[in-house]
Amino acid sequence: RLLRVGRMETSPIPVVTVQTAPFDDQRPGTSGLRRKTAVFEGKKNYLQNYIQSLLSSIDLRDRQGCTMVVGSDGRYFSRAATELIVQMAAANGIGRLVIGHNGLLSTPAVSCIIRKIKAIGGIILTASHNPGGPGGDFGIKFNVANGGPSPDTVMERIHQVSRTLEEYAICPDLRIDLSRLGRQEFDLENKFKPFRVEIVDSVEVYLQMLRNIFDFSAIKSLLTGPDQLKIHIDAMHGVTGLYVRRILCDELGAPANSAVNCVPLEDFGGRPPEPNLTYATSLVDAMKGGDFGFGAAFDADGDRYMILGENGFFVSPSDSVAIMAANLSTIPYFRQQGVRGFARSMATSTALDRVAKAMKLALYETPTGWRYFGNLMDSGRCSLCGEESFGTGSDHIREKDGLWSVLVWLSIMAARKQGVEQIVREHWAKFGRNYFCRFDYEGLDPRAAFYLMRDLEAVISDKAFTSQKFAVGDHIYSVERTDNFEYIDPVDGTVARNQVSLVQKCTIKEYEL
Repeated sequence: RLLRVGRMETSPIPVVTVQTAPFDDQRPGTSGLRRKTAVFEGKKNYLQNYIQSLLSSIDLRDRQGCTMVVGSDGRYFSRAATELIVQMAAANGIGRLVIGHNGLLSTPAVSCIIRKIKAIGGIILTASHNPGGPGGDFGIKFNVANGGPSPDTVMERIHQVSRTLEEYAICPDLRIDLSRLGRQEFDLENKFKPFRVEIVDSVEVYLQMLRNIFDFSAIKSLLTGPDQLKIHIDAMHGVTGLYVRRILCDELGAPANSAVNCVPLEDFGGRPPEPNLTYATSLVDAMKGGDFGFGAAFDADGDRYMILGENGFFVSPSDSVAIMAANLSTIPYFRQQGVRGFARSMATSTALDRVAKAMKLALYETPTGWRYFGNLMDSGRCSLCGEESFGTGSDHIREKDGLWSVLVWLSIMAARKQGVEQIVREHWAKFGRNYFCRFDYEGLDPRAAFYLMRDLEAVISDKAFTSQKFAVGDHIYSVERTDNFEYIDPVDGTVARNQVSLVQKCTIKEYEL
């Protein structure tokens, strides 16, 4: 039933309606719907229900004949889920799907393609840094027409549909070849136009965008010249490996052996694809040897990263975005477009605030969730944004972008002719240093977490708590401010509440804690 140019199939593919029952746990969060892979794979109709809820949340008039993008980070179950999405998209009136080769696209690439082709949105199959494999996690994320994550209103529509869903539409006989680049068309019953699927190169559109942002010749000189910078890049067996090989090695001349773990694996090689000091230990060990001047690791879907300098010098995510902000003039894109403002999540240190103040630019503090940055960028208020989990991005797309961030760092190093540690230490000397620490609690009992946060809020709401002093070793710390952070979006006026924050402050030499 595959229609090739010049050949029409006599029997159209039937559209089938299947009866189902709703699930009560399909409310998407900040990063879409994430569950254990076994839930999506093993619970009857669980995946089908969520895909139908997602598609039905799009107004029928907008959905008919529209274009959507689909990509995955390559984790286990992604191929089967992509094939099912194709069958259901066809049955629900989507006109065209643009899918990465073998189903693979990084999250930044999906955002880029959505914006480039003016798609109505995109479905990304990823659970970010969570483990892969049959015993790992799986996720489905829906990005809207600006290329960014779904706003609260869209997530709520998906959830409301999921609560009462009684049937889903599918073309079970439709078969797609994800390995064959090019266009495939399918004739469907009761459809006037063929359903079209385009399998595209996973890297090309994203690469073209980066060429228009950076001075590739300057970066290439840094990586290949007589004083070449030796780099060590760990893609952690996520989808970013495709982009690292093609862009850093093939395009920018880095030696092939400077990039490791670049083949996407369904289980990410048996370790969580988390670019931090705990899980990216092979990168940390390699950098501590002193043979490399720059190191980076990426998470599964390519939107987050970690930077290390020579001898394993660690750059905190809060410092990273602040240093980028202070050096944006090294990037042709920002010299041409100008810089309008900065934004950070409330959990990120105020290092970026100091740069904004020095540059006389607006600084926006937002709740956790990249969708809040998207509103600021769409309205022209923000050019660069970042969060404490090593997500950084700009208004070139509406997602955080790991490889873009690495190219920013390499551009800064090429322009300043300095190493990572020297750049960071000079930044501290000029702007001051903000100490930042993050600890992830994993596998917590939700009830215990609820009571902890409830009790914490009661403690910080007590007026006597402010100005209370705590002794740690030889130092005395006083609480400067506590609040239950509330954000009023300057663009649409929506309010986000209950983002508890605690600030302890004590200045010791150049350190601000």
